[in-house]
Amino acid sequence: MVLSRQSRMRRGEEFEAAVKRGKRAGRPTLVVHLNISGDSTPLVGFVVSRAVGGAAVRNKVKRRLRHLMRDRLDRLPRGSLLVVRANPPAASARYEHLAAELDLALDRLFRRRESAMDGHR
Repeated sequence: MVLSRQSRMRRGEEFEAAVKRGKRAGRPTLVVHLNISGDSTPLVGFVVSRAVGGAAVRNKVKRRLRHLMRDRLDRLPRGSLLVVRANPPAASARYEHLAAELDLALDRLFRRRESAMDGHR
C-alpha cells in the first residue's frame, strides 16, 4: 500500500507554504519542512531534484520516501503541510538509513514545535 491520494500534496501553493513558512530540519540524505495551519488532513509532498540522479533513481527515492511516510502519517498533526526534500546522498542510501534519517528529522521538528508550544501557554 502506498501513501493515499488524499494525503499527497499536489498544489504549488502548498509546497511553497511548507517550505517558505514552515520549520525545517535537515539530515545528510534529506530535509523536512513542516508548516501547520488549519485543521485539514495532513498533506505530504516530495521534492527529488536532478541532483539526486537520473529519472529511475529519482523515482526509486520518491517511492521509498512515500512508503516511509505512509507509516508515519499518523504522527502528523491535523493541518500539517510536510515537504520531504531528498539530497543527493539519498540516491545511494539504504532503505533503513533513509527511515532512520526521516525519523530523526521528524523528531527534531516535533520537539521544536512542542517547546514553542510550551512558551505560548
